[in-house]
Amino acid sequence: MEAILERCCGIDVHKSKLTACLLVGKPNGKVEKTIKTFSTMTSDLGAFKDWLEAEGCTHAAIESTGVYWKPVFNILEHSLTVILANAREIKNVPGRKTDVKDCEWIADLLRFGLIRASFIPPKPIRELRDLTRYRVKLTQEMNSEKNRVQKVLEDANIKLSSVATDIFGASGREMLSALLEGESTPEEMAKLAKGKLRKKIPALVEALRGNVSEHHRCLIEMSLQHLEYLVELISRLDERIDKAMEPYREERELLISITGVQKRSAECIIAEIGADMNQFPSEGHISSWAGVCPGNNESAGKRKGGKTTKGDTWLKSTLVQAAHAASRTKNTYLKDKYHRIAGRRGKKRAAVAIAHKILIFAYHVLLRKVPYHDLGADYLDRLNKNVVEKKLVKRLEALGNKVTIESVLQTA
Repeated sequence: MEAILERCCGIDVHKSKLTACLLVGKPNGKVEKTIKTFSTMTSDLGAFKDWLEAEGCTHAAIESTGVYWKPVFNILEHSLTVILANAREIKNVPGRKTDVKDCEWIADLLRFGLIRASFIPPKPIRELRDLTRYRVKLTQEMNSEKNRVQKVLEDANIKLSSVATDIFGASGREMLSALLEGESTPEEMAKLAKGKLRKKIPALVEALRGNVSEHHRCLIEMSLQHLEYLVELISRLDERIDKAMEPYREERELLISITGVQKRSAECIIAEIGADMNQFPSEGHISSWAGVCPGNNESAGKRKGGKTTKGDTWLKSTLVQAAHAASRTKNTYLKDKYHRIAGRRGKKRAAVAIAHKILIFAYHVLLRKVPYHDLGADYLDRLNKNVVEKKLVKRLEALGNKVTIESVLQTA
């Protein structure tokens, strides 16, 4: 059992104010309770910190409420031990919901060591996380803008996407520019095709026949200008991320060795889980925190649905993308595992299962500082060789064949 804290504080924080309950243990066994309210302006937060320091407070717990806990954490981070609590795990009894009751409840839980601290990475990782998450948002915005252009083209009876795989490639951009000028015929625009797309010139001529109005040209032009701006912004952001990744270059290279994980995926993984795996007791803990492992739902000895738990959605989406990339590789363990699960459980569950595997590999790669070694596409067959042989023999015999197995010794 952990020692009882003698001086601790529970904080219930909101956008414009916070309510704090300071508990101070007395020699006679009683506890002195002091409750104060402060605004969340920086000057008031400084006064709040001074009050805690003057009272000799050693620990403080904050409920994770949106982003409103961050200003408080930034002020108190270097003065005392700050614990960020998951709101789901410190929920009070229904019917006792006031700011004062909440901070008292948090303080009581903290005093007896009943709050499990949420993972807060060091400042360099937090800054890297802001950059990678912003890049994801800009990429999503860029994809939305491309879809908007496609929608306008469809409205103008231009079926370019039905012929060209990427209408924003070198050929597609030139055709869109010519379309905006409005002076070229479909035949002339089709001749702007490059590379393999030149084989589809007759289809392009038909696809570029439409009813493009000035209204359509205006919308497409604005979307293309926005896309150019987003591309420039993402390029600047990539440079900033590369600088922030300098101290973690070795960890990034180790993660890239994992099947399906590329440079940008590795940066997102480091930004979410950090580079020090000692903060996670085991691979099970980090999997549960990320929300990629099956949940526990058992009652009366019967196991019910095991949906994945809620976790870090940013990390989970990155891992699932890496899982889909791994499923398209050749002669790898993860591809073989993906297709085995997809055949039984479907592609979506298979992707989450492979994402779980990738996170486990990432955990051990960063913990041991060794690159990933692929087991090979035939690993699971070699692991259960006798079972595979029996199944194949049984299927061949069901087709009316007589099967005899003869072992072949491999020589060097």
